[in-house]
Amino acid sequence: MNKRMIVALVTRMIPYLRLLVLRLFKVKVTGLEKLDLTGKSVLIPNHVSFIDAVLLAFILPKNVAFVVNTNMAKRFAWVLLLREHIPVDPTSPYAVRTMLRTIQNGTPLVIFPEGRISTTGGMMKLYGGIGYLALRSQARLIPVALHGLEHSKFSYLRGKIKQRWFPAVHIAMGEPFQIPAGNAQLSRRVQKEQATEVIRRGMLAHQLASQLEPAHNLFNELLKSAAKHGNAMVICEDVVTQTALTYRKLVMASYTLAARLVKLLPKDQRVALLLPNSAGHVVTLFALFRIGMTPAVLNYSAGRQTMLEACETAEVSTVLTSRAFIERAGLSDFIQGAELSYDIVYLEDVKTSLTLNDKVTGLAHWLLKKKGPVGEGRNEVVLFTSGSESKPKGVVLTHRNIWANIHQARLVIAFNSSDIVLGSMPMFHSFGLTAGAMLPILTGMKVVMYPNPLHYKVIPELVYDRNITILFGTSTFLGAYARTAHPFDFAHSLRIVVAGAERLKDEVRQLWLDKFGLRILEGYGTTETTPVISLNTPLNAKKGSVGQLLPGIDYRLEEVEGIPVGGHLLVRGPNVMKGYLIHDRGFVPATEWYPTGDIVTLDERGFLTIQARLQSFAKIGGEKVSLGLVEELVASCLEAPAVCAAVHIPDRRKGERIIVFHTSVDSPLEKLRETMKAQGQPGIYMPSALTYIEKLPMLGSGKIDYVTLKQLALRDEAAK
Repeated sequence: MNKRMIVALVTRMIPYLRLLVLRLFKVKVTGLEKLDLTGKSVLIPNHVSFIDAVLLAFILPKNVAFVVNTNMAKRFAWVLLLREHIPVDPTSPYAVRTMLRTIQNGTPLVIFPEGRISTTGGMMKLYGGIGYLALRSQARLIPVALHGLEHSKFSYLRGKIKQRWFPAVHIAMGEPFQIPAGNAQLSRRVQKEQATEVIRRGMLAHQLASQLEPAHNLFNELLKSAAKHGNAMVICEDVVTQTALTYRKLVMASYTLAARLVKLLPKDQRVALLLPNSAGHVVTLFALFRIGMTPAVLNYSAGRQTMLEACETAEVSTVLTSRAFIERAGLSDFIQGAELSYDIVYLEDVKTSLTLNDKVTGLAHWLLKKKGPVGEGRNEVVLFTSGSESKPKGVVLTHRNIWANIHQARLVIAFNSSDIVLGSMPMFHSFGLTAGAMLPILTGMKVVMYPNPLHYKVIPELVYDRNITILFGTSTFLGAYARTAHPFDFAHSLRIVVAGAERLKDEVRQLWLDKFGLRILEGYGTTETTPVISLNTPLNAKKGSVGQLLPGIDYRLEEVEGIPVGGHLLVRGPNVMKGYLIHDRGFVPATEWYPTGDIVTLDERGFLTIQARLQSFAKIGGEKVSLGLVEELVASCLEAPAVCAAVHIPDRRKGERIIVFHTSVDSPLEKLRETMKAQGQPGIYMPSALTYIEKLPMLGSGKIDYVTLKQLALRDEAAK
């Protein structure tokens, strides 16, 4: 049988083969009806399996040609007989010329910019040739997002995620974009690198958009994750209670608890939640999501009065908590105050009151895979900020905000089901809720729950004993862990360490590198952005920066008077909050652009560097002085592990003055004077007072409590 006869036979089989393959993979295609391939066009899909091109060939118009590696062309020669294709040798300089000539002749091309199939589950590096092609051809680039084939037997992720022969597949066509002509003042290499980066971000933004719906319920995402990764997978482990939850147990427990809570709780929109990091907290959250009730998660480190005011702000009538936790955490004074105005519901009592009907209802809902409601006000979480307001301010985050931030992080850092996350950051903080709990559970990574990140000797042992691979923490926490840990504790299994919530200190970064050979990835965000805005990643990192903006986030820089470099950062994106709950005012919707309150700079590669907070300036004699710089100057004169923090208070003569609190028994005053003189720093940066304090007050999130420090400074001033 000659080649012509084979082609004729296979051609007759195409309609049947196409129907079979598309049905086996339950292929869902979106955006195809808007696909416009007139003019010069290049489709740029991500590459997750070695049958990506096969499925694309079945759905794309006949005039589209595929660029194929010569080795793959030999391997799948029988398939390539069906479609026009261009075999290229990526090592040959003529390969790009061949593709460029084809584009300029008007033939639409499919090019996989990664050049190879992903071995991580995330996007691999993009080859510079795609940037060169985009610049020279000025073709329209059409991103294509492939989801699902990474879970097939045809991917290279065996042992990293659960695989099956025919997972459901979603192929999404994106909006075209074009790379503008290069800046003639830049070298060709730089132009190509910048173009490639724009293409990478465009592909990632489209992958994110293709996974977002107008609204989400995280309980429904839990059901999908259980189906995808297997009901028998242990997804949550509680160190304190020695509890291990599989997906099946977690979903079943959530259904059963939801069946009881819907009878016990009033028909309020919100309920206050006061629990530590635990398996019970996770189950309670998903049970509330199942019935469409909003948890207002209380910060148990904030103190009695602040928690009571938070309940007022959230307009709740019930506090859901644990009797054992109240006793261990010494929160009985809060309960005594809360009992006067709110119903207190203890989970221990809920558990003992479960009826046979509740259990049967939970089982029935599990068998039927009942979904949680989706609708306005039904899919939210309220967290409280630690700002300088007189009353706590509630931040209303939607489930879609949380789901978006999970996927934004997932697109830039490759993690998979073989990873294990330590969930020690408190869930009343958005860092702990999104990154430390929801992210692993909803993406198929086991999370080990531990209630206190301040146990500096325990955490390294947990990392070692439980083979933790991903650790989140603040600079303060990570520094303390490193000082107490044995080198093998972290070098044994840990591969990703992410710092957030406060600036990463250079000495902490260097300590981790020297002692464990691990690079800390610094990120940046706020509660209002659920929380991550930017992140350094293993593939894209810059020392001293807080990384590049996550996919799908737009930014603006507003000029700030007196600040010559950089500007006030405003952002918008799918992870930006719905709005605020203001005490005595109720809900206030967020504006289109969220003002972060931070002064930043961005370099040519898009790396973000935080200069200071808008509020972290003292205005002395009309001149703005950065409190962060003053802290750095003082810190350089302190012997480790002493630390410092600067605040400003009113001054009759100069407007404001700076007070620095420090934990060094020996005053650094003389050394500070010498350092400032040697560096040529102006006298305006000299604090008016250096005040010794045994221990700096800390928030539960691990940040320094500047509000308390400022109150101390004002009190000391009033006592003079």
